[in-house]
Amino acid sequence: MRQKHILEVRQFSRQEMESLFEEAESLERLDAYIGSRLMEGRIMATLFYEPSTRTRLSFEAAMIKLGGAVLSVENAGATSSAAKGESIEDTIRMVQNYADIIVLRHWEGGAAHRAAAVAAVPIINAGDGNREHPTQALLDVFTIRRELGRIDGLSIALVGDLIHGRAAHSVALCLSRFNQITLYLVAPRELQMEPAMVDDLRSSGMDVTQLERLEDVAPQLDVVYMTRVQRERFSSPELYERVRGSYRMDAAMLARLKSTAIILHPLPRLDEIEPEVDADPRAAYFRQARHGLTIRMALVRHVLRQHG
Repeated sequence: MRQKHILEVRQFSRQEMESLFEEAESLERLDAYIGSRLMEGRIMATLFYEPSTRTRLSFEAAMIKLGGAVLSVENAGATSSAAKGESIEDTIRMVQNYADIIVLRHWEGGAAHRAAAVAAVPIINAGDGNREHPTQALLDVFTIRRELGRIDGLSIALVGDLIHGRAAHSVALCLSRFNQITLYLVAPRELQMEPAMVDDLRSSGMDVTQLERLEDVAPQLDVVYMTRVQRERFSSPELYERVRGSYRMDAAMLARLKSTAIILHPLPRLDEIEPEVDADPRAAYFRQARHGLTIRMALVRHVLRQHG
């Protein structure tokens, strides 16, 4: 992999993803302690214009575990010069003076590309609007491989808010790199994935079915990828209230799943997964979040190793 910036999953071939997964597995032994010197002397800036827990902290923990240092700006829209009207381009031009790599989350779709266009240091997209969340998708597919031992030939359902969900967009594109995937897009009509995206997935050779009822396909699934309905993306409160709570993973739905299936969620969850599900061994979402640390260690190491 020779990418300077990590902006979207379309950058990655299957071979490159598998190489990254192997590097992440090799780094897992570093996860038990802080003290690696792989990135000693290097600085990461995390610049987050939207709230985050897992993504920001896992990137920062990844850099620290690699031996580097972190400069963190949380709520950057209010606490950085953006509050004074500074453009994202000018912010990047300033921050790159103090850091070797910048991890950016922004509410505006395309912000990561705008940042990369002016950046002298690598930019990693940690989520831009409702477009993409490439590192989330990479850790999701890595989790599937770790949990089930393979990705090819699986039946996978993406469930919930598929029009606003950047994680759902990115993981679907990641899965399109693999073979014989059966993908079910389970959402209310108002929240279904955009037709152009569905066409792209089908043109890759993926078998894609759109439907509204999870129970219709639950017994066939190897992976159920739940997502929350994102209140912050809705311009109509009435529509949000109509579609929220459309899907719920509870004991009754668990009973419909294979004993070997897994349940994923990019988190945070609202009411789409009941707490009673957490104790079931098929509930992999907290293990999924843990895998985010090693995937991001591998990404940071790769980018800084390749681009000095």
